[in-house]
Amino acid sequence: MEKNNQSGKLSLGTKFAYGTADLGIALVTASIQFFLLFYYTDILGIDPGLAGTALLVAKLTWDAINDPLFGYFSDRTRSRWGRRKPYILFGAIPFGLTIWLMFSLPAGMTGVTAFLAVLGTFLLVDTAQTLVSVPYYALSAELTYDYDERTSLISIRMIFTVVGYILGAASTTLLAGIFEGMGLAKTAAYSATGAVFGAVAIATVLVTALCVKEKPNPDLQPAKMPPFSQIAQVFKNKPFVQYMIMSTIISISFTLLTSLLPYFLTYQLEMADQISPIMLVMLGTIGIFLIPWRLLAKRMSKGPAYALGLGIASAAIVGAFLLPKGPTPLIYVIAFVAGLGFSAQYVFPWSMIPDVIEVDQAQTGERHEGIYFGVNSLLGKLTGALGVAASGWALKLYGYVPNVAQTEHALFGIRFFFAIVPVIAFMVALPLLIWYPITRQKHAELVARNTQPAE
Repeated sequence: MEKNNQSGKLSLGTKFAYGTADLGIALVTASIQFFLLFYYTDILGIDPGLAGTALLVAKLTWDAINDPLFGYFSDRTRSRWGRRKPYILFGAIPFGLTIWLMFSLPAGMTGVTAFLAVLGTFLLVDTAQTLVSVPYYALSAELTYDYDERTSLISIRMIFTVVGYILGAASTTLLAGIFEGMGLAKTAAYSATGAVFGAVAIATVLVTALCVKEKPNPDLQPAKMPPFSQIAQVFKNKPFVQYMIMSTIISISFTLLTSLLPYFLTYQLEMADQISPIMLVMLGTIGIFLIPWRLLAKRMSKGPAYALGLGIASAAIVGAFLLPKGPTPLIYVIAFVAGLGFSAQYVFPWSMIPDVIEVDQAQTGERHEGIYFGVNSLLGKLTGALGVAASGWALKLYGYVPNVAQTEHALFGIRFFFAIVPVIAFMVALPLLIWYPITRQKHAELVARNTQPAE
């Protein structure tokens, strides 16, 4: 077995340098989650069902391969920069350029042309993001093996994540409006916004690539298990299988909620001009409560603490469903409570993944961080795309028409899939979180077993 020489504390500078890249990654993720479907339907005039289907096809084809593939390659990489950093470093610029391209499509496309344009540009963004993000997330499992130090590392990273989400969610329409006010057409304004986001992504990813050093571990050798055996082993890891089930449920539901939020605010509450400040309240609250959730995690195991957060967020979302049609300041209260609950989602899942790698190491004698983070990234992207596709299908099913007053039938569809469907799914996931098997004590036993010298 390998010795663990990563059990010490990380410096605050290392934690902040590591977290910086996620500002850019989260910015892109938020702009996609909150506004990509809206951009396709209301800016480019693409049919919502067609756009959602194209995104889903992208996820079910190339994306079903590239996340585990890049994870496998990074697990087997040996270089003077480490196993993960070469991918982060050389993927930064393509990542930024593809973001700009995705938001630079022409309006008026229909049929096959629109389908292929959405499919092609999204595949480029997804490939570049995967090249950067899978090794980046896998790096967190190697910087420290300590149960609580990982939570601390992820909590600080999530500060940057929330800032990125604020930039992506709260400033997308704001920036586009500023560029439009400067005389640009709507499509050109979104292209300029994509260029700004791409530049931010490049800069932040390069900061992490250049400033974080992978800790040398002479006892850690590149994984030797063949790729298909590694993937098969992933599905024999019972805690990870349980994690995948609950993550699938939560991710699809959360994407439904975020994708339909602009529609809910625009057409149900008639507060399109306040989308940015409402999102700022929710995401700012998420950031404020990252540290309190981390402190709570020192008293509770990660699964039950995560369940508590989802329960709080669910109560807020039900409150949103009950709001009458028309503007109301109560949405700001609801956004605050939802942010308090969803803050847990930005702390616990990413600190739970490294823990299951200890289970795998106890079973195989190797560490397969890249494969696990690759499979987890694939799962997140597939479920995210399914959530976006389901949002598009729901809008079409209920008769949504862009940029006009909606029928009562369409408004009910927006409200139902924005609030009720996600909350029901969250309730299904709660037992899986409450009885999640890797507790603090169980993790300590795994680390102790994995760090015993080989006989």
